[in-house]
Amino acid sequence: MSEYTFDDVAVVMGTYNEEAAIASVLSDVERVTDGRASVVCVDGSSDRTPEIAERMGAEVIRQEPQGYGVAVHAALRAADRPVVVTTDCDDTYPMERLPDFLDAINEGCDVVSGDRLYHGAETMPRLNRLGNAAFALLASLLTLERVHDTTTGMRAYRREVIEAIEWTENTGLSAELLLRPLMRGYRVLELPIEYRERKGETKLDPFSGGAAIASSILTVAAEEWRRRLTGSSGRV
Repeated sequence: MSEYTFDDVAVVMGTYNEEAAIASVLSDVERVTDGRASVVCVDGSSDRTPEIAERMGAEVIRQEPQGYGVAVHAALRAADRPVVVTTDCDDTYPMERLPDFLDAINEGCDVVSGDRLYHGAETMPRLNRLGNAAFALLASLLTLERVHDTTTGMRAYRREVIEAIEWTENTGLSAELLLRPLMRGYRVLELPIEYRERKGETKLDPFSGGAAIASSILTVAAEEWRRRLTGSSGRV
C-alpha cells in the first residue's frame, strides 16, 4: 500500500467568531501542505470568519451555533479524504507539525493526538492547565491507559476510525475522540506539540465547560467498559 500524502489529507475545524485568527490558520495549512490538503470549516459565526475562510479556499458549511462537538462532528462527516486532521481555529496549534502527524499515520497509527502539556503549555491559562492535567489523570484511571492530553484539538485520524464509531458528546467531543479509539484497541499515539497563545476570546467557560468535559470522560469510559464486558469489544 502506498503512503498517504497531503493530497489524501483533509483539515477540519468548527469555527465560531474567529476572524482574528482564521486567516493565519488557513495560511499555515496552505504553506505547510503546499495547498494540497483540503480544508473544511463548519461555521456558526456572526462575524466575518466564514467570508475570510471561503476567500482563502476553504469549504464552509454554515449552521446555527450548537456547540463545539456538533460543529466538529459535522466537519468530520464532511471530510472526503482518507486522513482527517482536526484543529482549532484560534491559531494555538502548530500547523508546521502536520508532516509529523502524517508520518505517524503512514507508520501505522490510527489516531495521532497532539499533546500540548508535554512542553508545559505555558501560554495556556493556569486554570486550564490544571484542569487538563486533571482530565488526563481521570481518563488514565478510568481507561487503565496512560493519557497525557484528553482535550487537545489537533489530531489526525484514519477515516475508517471516524466512520466506525458513533460519536455522542458535544462539549466533551475532544475527549471522546481520543478515548473511544484508545479503548477499542486502535493504535493511538500522543505526539508532543507546542501550544501558542490564542488569538481572540475563548468561548468556553472553564467551570461549566470543565464540568461537561469531566462528565463526558466518565460517560464514555463507562460505555466503553460496558461494551467490553458485554462481549462487543471489536474494532467496529
